[in-house]
Amino acid sequence: MSARHGDIADRTASRPFAQVDVFTDVPTRGNPVAVVLDGEGLTDEQMAAFARWTNLSETTFLLPPSPEGAAGGADYRLRIFTPGGELPFAGHPTLGSCHAWLEAGGQARARDVVVQECGVGLVTIRREGAGTDPGAGAGSDRPSRLAFAAPALLSDEPLPADELAAVVAALGVPEDAVLDHRVLDNGPGWRVVLLDSAERVARLAPDWSRLRAERPDLSVGVAGLYGDDGGPDGAAVEVRGFALGMGIPEDPVTGSLNAVVGQWLGRDGRLPERYVAAQGAALGRAGRVHVTRDDAGTVWVGGASVTCVAGTVRL
Repeated sequence: MSARHGDIADRTASRPFAQVDVFTDVPTRGNPVAVVLDGEGLTDEQMAAFARWTNLSETTFLLPPSPEGAAGGADYRLRIFTPGGELPFAGHPTLGSCHAWLEAGGQARARDVVVQECGVGLVTIRREGAGTDPGAGAGSDRPSRLAFAAPALLSDEPLPADELAAVVAALGVPEDAVLDHRVLDNGPGWRVVLLDSAERVARLAPDWSRLRAERPDLSVGVAGLYGDDGGPDGAAVEVRGFALGMGIPEDPVTGSLNAVVGQWLGRDGRLPERYVAAQGAALGRAGRVHVTRDDAGTVWVGGASVTCVAGTVRL
């Protein structure tokens, strides 16, 4: 072994690792997240470098909660990185990381919920469905779901006229196809437009070249409602997310976007208290996001997760 190789080995450690497909119970049909289950001792630069290397939309690192987080009931702390930088919150990494933590033997303080500490604060994740808990082994043919409580919106207002015009032009739709629009920020900041049909959303072939040149920081969400007969698997809405501000041309299935869509369109009565959103068909995926608004008005965003890769990584 060369001296240089030995020096590199001395500075790395074998850490438990999983790659989890989220919003699906069929491997390769959802949205993957890379999860380093022990991120202690890693620098910001090491985390960012590994996230760039995985080249997934998000890579996460599990850590012990901070003293403040522990005092608030946190079971673990999560840091979330895209290839372009760190996020204070993201939906599918939250669910996939919780799934991996439970599967690895993580024990929550409370029986039915896990509390995650991340950049936006404490996020509650609950177990749903009749299946077994992740990692619990045999006991049900149907996997359980995890669902997170959508964080409060940091902004909720119509798009500025110039941003709306740029987004509509990039989507290539007529102006009258846009029924409504909002700037909705829950950590990731989304510019969300509601189009006149789910079918139009599914057919979109956006050209983001001009928007990237003028406003490369924008991330755009698009939603369209299905009719009374519903969409695939009874979906009430088709959703697509173009996370340009995070360096992601199109995200397969997006928890944070579905959270703000549920908060917005549920509040306005355009979506029911319980529904399924479809996302990912344009990328050959079949993501299904289960959204529920409880009696207190909290929106819960959930779905199944399945581990596709389990082992170790040297960092």
